[in-house]
Order: sequence, then C-alpha cells, then structure tokens
Amino acid sequence: MHRFILVAVSAGALMSCTPTPQPGAAATAYFDQSGRDDVLSGGVKLIPIETPKGTFHVWTKRIGNNPRIKLLLLHGGPGATHEYLEAFDSYLPAAGVEYYYYDQLGSAYSDQPDIPELWDLGRFVEEVEQVRQALHLDSSNLYLYGQSWGGLLAIEYALKYQQNIKALIISNMVASVPAYNHYANSVLMPAMDQSALSEIKALEAAGKFDDPRYEDLLMKYFYVDHILRLPPDRWPDPVQRGFGKLNKKVYIPMQGPSEMGASGKLVNWDRTADLSRITVPTLAIGARYDTMEPAQMELIARQVKRGSYLFCPNGSHFALYDDQKTYMEGVIAFIRDVDSGRLARVP
Repeated sequence: MHRFILVAVSAGALMSCTPTPQPGAAATAYFDQSGRDDVLSGGVKLIPIETPKGTFHVWTKRIGNNPRIKLLLLHGGPGATHEYLEAFDSYLPAAGVEYYYYDQLGSAYSDQPDIPELWDLGRFVEEVEQVRQALHLDSSNLYLYGQSWGGLLAIEYALKYQQNIKALIISNMVASVPAYNHYANSVLMPAMDQSALSEIKALEAAGKFDDPRYEDLLMKYFYVDHILRLPPDRWPDPVQRGFGKLNKKVYIPMQGPSEMGASGKLVNWDRTADLSRITVPTLAIGARYDTMEPAQMELIARQVKRGSYLFCPNGSHFALYDDQKTYMEGVIAFIRDVDSGRLARVP
C-alpha cells in the first residue's frame, strides 16, 4: 500500500504520518452547533466587504466545529469558485477539521460587480482580512489554505498579516510567475504534440480563446496531462461545476486568457526573495505532472522558516483529485502536527 512521505524541510527530518480515527466524543463535539449564529442557514454567511468602489458581499460556508482548527479555503482562478474543493467533504469531517468554503468577490455565489478596478492583488488581500475578521478567526486557530491562484493570494496575505494565522498551506502554486512561465515554455510545451501546439499558438495569436477547437486541443493535449489526469468524461462533478462558473472578467485581466502560462497583471509577480519572512508553519504541496515545476514548490518549503513539503507522485494541478489519498492524508497530517505542537511558529 502506498504511504505518503511528508518532509519537514526546516528540521531536515522525515515524518511518516497516518491519520488516526476520530474518537466518539470528538465526533459528537464536531457536530455541536451550540451558540453558532449560522445554524439557520446551514453554516452560510454573506460577509460585507468594503472596497474603494463600495460595499459588496462574499459567500462563505462553515462545516464542522473545532475551536482549535479552522481551515479557510482560498480557491483558484482568480474568478473560479469554491466548488472544485468539495473533495474535502470526504476527508475533513472525519479528521475533525472545521473548514470554510469561500467564494472570492467576482466568483460564483458572491457578488460579481463588473468593475475592472477591483481585480487587484492588494484588494484581494484586504478582502481576505475582512473575511477573517467576520468569521472570528485568529492566530490560535486559523489554518489558511490556498490552491493555485489561492496559493498566491495566501502567500501575499501571510507576508502582510501572518500575525493572524496559525499555519499556512500552499497547494500547487510556485512563488514566482516568471518561473511558472519558464517551466511552461522550456519543459511542458516542448513535450507536447508539436502539431497540436502549433495550432494552439495560432488560435491564441488570433485571439480565438473561445473557439471550441481551442478548448478541444487544450483538453486533449494539455489539460488531461497537467490539470487533471482523468479522461474528461470522468472529471468529478465539483470540477465540472467549478470550470463552468469561471468568471473570465476576473480571470483574464489577472491571469491572462491561456492556461499554459500567465500574461495578465500577475505576469511579473515574484515573492521568492520574501519567503524567508514567513515564520508560521507552512506546507507546500507539489505534484509530478503539475503545470508548475514541483521543485519550485519544494523551494517554498525550504525558504520559509518552518516549512514542510508534500509531493504527490501521481498528481497534476488538481492533485486533490488525481492523487487524492496522498494529498488528503498529507494535509491532515500537517494540520495535526501543528495542532499537537510538533510544528510551531518560529519566534
């Protein structure tokens, strides 16, 4: 049976961790809704967000009850939705993790103002801070998770507000967009079917990003190799719903129109030199077939003060699906190590 290895990079040690069954009393406490103000709505809260362009509302949903472990999930995109993260429902309740789905402004169940000035990295950071305050999360319990763009956002948040978090999880995101683009151009594209790549580039040059042929080529020659390594007709429903609701008015200005690299506002984003400022326990998750170089994700774990690295040998950008057992056991083991005190903030 495959066992994952979680590497505690800062300590230079190996930890082999297997989640233990949750005790009965803890299971009862996990579903205790006493004193919660979101019971009527099934855990949903619409949180007002103040922006330079007015007040808007973002959607959040709490699942479970654990005063020590509260995981706030930052989805990818930008402009995607929390829905593709719903695989966590199969694992986190049994592990006793209280967690929060959250659609960022411009996404899915949250307000979607058509105001280009709002799609700014600094404003998104302040949005996360307002969500944190509204949900009453703090450094005694807040585990901040970000996947893809959400990982970039989590890094930015930690660099400004790490005093408010207990631990950080960066999933399938590197610390440098130029490094991401370099890997795509020097490794991934040369390995593709070159006739298909030529056609993809021709369609991109013509601006035909909505052409069905463009999507077909990407799915056949890129997505099933590097985004989610399953046949398209077997992509899970949460992923299908998440892709179907992508808000391109947010995604394209920031990321750019192509999934094979970045060309939007984030094209020059690089926080590699600042990673050493992050002192909270940090888990970086990389996958062998990701659109981003696994070594760059391991670099995050080596550069922060208290880093661990989880490698998903069968995974791609959505390793939470195509290497799910490795991924979920690794996340839960990291959370438990932080909760137990085995991993702590560097003073």
